[in-house]
Amino acid sequence: MTSRKSSPWLRWTTLAPAIAVVALLLTWGRTLGTLPVVVVAVVLAAAVLAAVHHAEVVAHRVGEPFGSLVLAVAVTVIEVALIITLMVSGGPKTGSLARDTVFAAVMITCNGILGLSLLVGAWRNPVTVFNAEGSGSALGTVAALATLCLVLPSFTAARPGPEFSPTQLGFAAIASLILYGMFVLTQTVRHRDFFLPVDAEGAVLEEDEHVAPPTTKAALTSLGLLLVALVAVVGLAKVESPAIESGVAALGFPQSFVGVVIALLVLLPETIAAANAARRGRVQVSLNLALGSAMASIGLTIPAIAMASIWLSGPLQLGLDPTQIVLLVITVVVGVLTVVPGRATRLQGGVHLVLLAAFVFLAALP
Repeated sequence: MTSRKSSPWLRWTTLAPAIAVVALLLTWGRTLGTLPVVVVAVVLAAAVLAAVHHAEVVAHRVGEPFGSLVLAVAVTVIEVALIITLMVSGGPKTGSLARDTVFAAVMITCNGILGLSLLVGAWRNPVTVFNAEGSGSALGTVAALATLCLVLPSFTAARPGPEFSPTQLGFAAIASLILYGMFVLTQTVRHRDFFLPVDAEGAVLEEDEHVAPPTTKAALTSLGLLLVALVAVVGLAKVESPAIESGVAALGFPQSFVGVVIALLVLLPETIAAANAARRGRVQVSLNLALGSAMASIGLTIPAIAMASIWLSGPLQLGLDPTQIVLLVITVVVGVLTVVPGRATRLQGGVHLVLLAAFVFLAALP
């Protein structure tokens, strides 16, 4: 007798995004009790794991660095939609929401995902090896975008407070799109080899020849399920936000800390995917995810917010405060020292994770 394979539509990786969307539709805009909050949290975790699975299927089909790019852009586009929705519904009191969310994403990706990837990659091998040309150019672009969009508004004089004038905001939006577009062109066309995994001698590693890539149909199905799962993850994170707000208030933390918690939830798929890649010895893929996500968070969010500001009421505060600027500067400096050699140990991973812990601590207790 021959064993019958289960239908792909009955696998948990297919059912989890669908169940998450149903849960989102049933809970959106409602006040939830303790039990529904716990159930939604479980469904959210399942959707995160399903998103990671489908992202890896797509990445295996299209290869690097396209796979990392797909996940980073998909998460960021949905995150931007959530930010704009919250700003439209929240009114003037959400003027700093875009800044807080983008900065949290940058710190989580450049310190959390990057540090975890280096730590996991160095767990079996004393030294992890990656491509300094690709990682260095990505970090340089992130630093330029962060300075133009998040630091300069605190020093310009056209508007009081940490705000851009409409003309300055338009320039920052155009500059962001140009920088992001140039980087994507470099990553995928002109210098694609800079963003491929390398071995201990610096030679580019090819895709795993022992595992056949999925069919085009399977990859397209996973791409669709990935987008569904990410929509559900972001939406359920918003549904959970009242419970998160209550917990934050009970702990005595500032209300802005809610954005940090939501950013941590939204970036979970990329974090797990990066850790999995590092565990397989492909640290460059992890760095592509970390730095690519930071870049997309700024390069796509700021232009979208600039367009939305036409009908948004209230001020748009993009400039970081002095504490945040210090954290950004030290992150860039340490990041440069990490990626320039093209080799890293557990120490570098630990340093970045401590910087993330400092960010979270100071966000909770400023």
